[in-house]
Amino acid sequence: MGKVRVLVVDDHAVVRAGLRAILDSDARLEVVGEAVDGADGCTQAAALRPEIVIMDVSMPALNGADATRRVLAVSPDSSVIALTAHDEPPYVRELLNAGARGYVLKRALVEHLVRAIHVVRDGGLFLDPALAEQPAAPAPPDAAAMSADLTLREVEVASMTARGHTNAEIAAELTLSVKTIETHKARLMSKLGLRTRAQLVRYAIYRGWLKA
Repeated sequence: MGKVRVLVVDDHAVVRAGLRAILDSDARLEVVGEAVDGADGCTQAAALRPEIVIMDVSMPALNGADATRRVLAVSPDSSVIALTAHDEPPYVRELLNAGARGYVLKRALVEHLVRAIHVVRDGGLFLDPALAEQPAAPAPPDAAAMSADLTLREVEVASMTARGHTNAEIAAELTLSVKTIETHKARLMSKLGLRTRAQLVRYAIYRGWLKA
């Protein structure tokens, strides 16, 4: 059996270099490309047809979930493993719904990532073991908020809003227009049944996006 061909997609050069060093240390793996963002990842996936795509979740313009869908559309034989600092359920759900076959936390031990690649390559599903070790969540703010199904982008906008960022600051960080941020914010507030930023902060604390 030949080496597993891997494409790394992350908008931070230092992270890409670290991932390459980790993967190159395993003789069973071969890094065939590095992409600087989601759009570049789709282009390279179409050209290189890697077996595994390591996909950062939070990237400007085209986030990990959207990039995952596009990668699988242009390279259907590839499998995507999400690599992220986020362990919140909405992120996990969004990436798995997008078609990812693995979800690994950036704080994970090296062997978790390498193991995830081989599990997914063999047709399995890999979820970081730390996801099963999270403490039970406190009571939700209200029933509407508990049942809401936010997209990954809405989670990003909600958490940044709760942290006090303005629409302009969020737009600049995510490389989107202020109007688009306003639309995302209006939609997520409607889904959550919230009307004020104070209510959103409370919800963000409940979800673990902020430190109480």
